[in-house]
Amino acid sequence: MQRFWQDLSLSAVVAGFVAVLVGFTSSVVIVFAAAQALGATSAQTTSWIWALGLGMGATSIGLSLWTRQPVLTAWSTPGAALIAGSSGYGLGEAVGAFVACSALIVLAGVTRGFERVMDRIPQAIAAALLAGVLARFGLDAVGAVKTAPLLVCAMTLVFLLGRRLWPRYAVPGVLLAGIAVAAAQGRMNTASIVWDMAQPVWTTPVFSLGALVGLGLPLFVVTMASQNLPGVAAQRAAGYATPVSPSITVTGVAGVLLAPFGGYAFNLAAITAAICMGREAQEDPARRYVAAVAAGVFYVALGLVGGAVVGLLHAFPRELVLAVAGLALLGTIAGGLAAALKDEAHRDAAGLTFLVTLSGVTLLGIGSAFWGVLAGSLALLMQHYRPRA
Repeated sequence: MQRFWQDLSLSAVVAGFVAVLVGFTSSVVIVFAAAQALGATSAQTTSWIWALGLGMGATSIGLSLWTRQPVLTAWSTPGAALIAGSSGYGLGEAVGAFVACSALIVLAGVTRGFERVMDRIPQAIAAALLAGVLARFGLDAVGAVKTAPLLVCAMTLVFLLGRRLWPRYAVPGVLLAGIAVAAAQGRMNTASIVWDMAQPVWTTPVFSLGALVGLGLPLFVVTMASQNLPGVAAQRAAGYATPVSPSITVTGVAGVLLAPFGGYAFNLAAITAAICMGREAQEDPARRYVAAVAAGVFYVALGLVGGAVVGLLHAFPRELVLAVAGLALLGTIAGGLAAALKDEAHRDAAGLTFLVTLSGVTLLGIGSAFWGVLAGSLALLMQHYRPRA
C-alpha cells in the first residue's frame, strides 16, 4: 500500500471519478428497467445497485492492486437490456439464471478458453474495435452542442488550453469548468440527491431449465461477446498485458456471490477503463492503476448509498456528462485509430471492424463489438489466407 500512496495523484482520482460518472449515468436506467421487468420491489432494486456497486468496486480495487495495472470492471449493460426485454420469469428464476451465467464465466476463466480466443485476434483488429466502441462517445459529445452550445464549447476550450498548458489536469479542468457553467446556468439539480444507505435484500435462486436456457445462457454470451471482448481489447490497445483468465474468473466469482442480491453479471470494462488508461489519468503508464482503484472506491461508495443513484443521475446535465466522456476519450480514440491503420496489410480489415463496431448493430441479441471483430477477422482471412502446399 505504501507504493499506492506514492503513486496517488489528483489527475488519477479525477479520472476514476469521471469513469464512474460516465459508467453510472450512461446505463443505470437500463439496470432499473431490468429489475422492474422481473417484478423487483423498490428495496430489491436498491439492493441491485448495492450489489453491483460493491461487486464492481471490490473487483476493480483488488485486480488493479494485484496487477498494478488499470483493471476496471463493470456490470453487463447489454445483459441488463437482455433482462429488461425478457418476460415470463420470476425474480427467483432470474437469480438462478444469474448464478448459472456467472458460473459459466468462471469456467471460461479457469479453462483459459476465452483468453485463447483473444490471443488469436490481431492487434489492428483489437485497436479498431476499441476505437469503434469509444467513437460513439466522441460523436455524442459533438452532438451535445445542439442542446447546450455554451456549456460544451466552454468545456472544449478549457480542454484544448489544458492540453497545451497543463496536460495532466486537462480533464479535471474540463469537469470543473462544466460544473461551473452548468451551475451558472442553474442546471445543477443537487436537491434531488438523498444520501440514504442501501440495504442488501436476499432473493433465493430458483433453478429452472427454461430460465437457464432462455436467460442464463444468452446473458453469458452477450456478456462475453459484447463486454469482455472489447474490455480485453481496450487493455491490449493501451499496452497492458493484463492476465485475462484470472481477471475473468474473479468477475465470475463476484457474480456467483452477489447474484442473490442483484449482481446479475460482472465483466471487464472497456469505455470506462479507457478513461483510466489514458494519458489524462497519469502521464506514467505504470501509475495509471491508481485511477482504476479510485474508480473502485467511488463504485463502492455509490453502492453503499444506492438510494442516491437516481438523484445523481439528475444532478449533472446530460450534455455535461457527454462532453466530459467524449473529451476524456479523445486521445484514446485517436490512438486506437492510429494503431489500427498503421499496418497497410491490415488496413481494410481494421476499417471494416471500426465501421461495424461504430454502427451499434445488434443481431441475435449480440452487440456490434462481436460482429465488428467477426467482420474484420473474415476480411483478414479472405485477404491473406494461403492454403498449405
